Amino acid sequence: MERDNQLKLYEEVADRLKEAHSRVRALQVPEGVRMALSRKLLVVTTAAKHDLADAATRLDRLMKDLDEGRFPEDD
Repeated sequence: MERDNQLKLYEEVADRLKEAHSRVRALQVPEGVRMALSRKLLVVTTAAKHDLADAATRLDRLMKDLDEGRFPEDD
């Protein structure tokens, strides 16, 4: 049962990561902002390999920021 829940969470996080990558690619923002968002996505992807629940939480935060138009500063 636990394994089934873990697989379901993994599938959900993977699908949401795909969506997040697509959204970041489609944004009309300066390249520096896009790179910062891409780095955040890489952090979430790496976290998913070690702590899936933490990755899901990080992804929730990132998606909320995207939804609300909060982007990192352009360096």
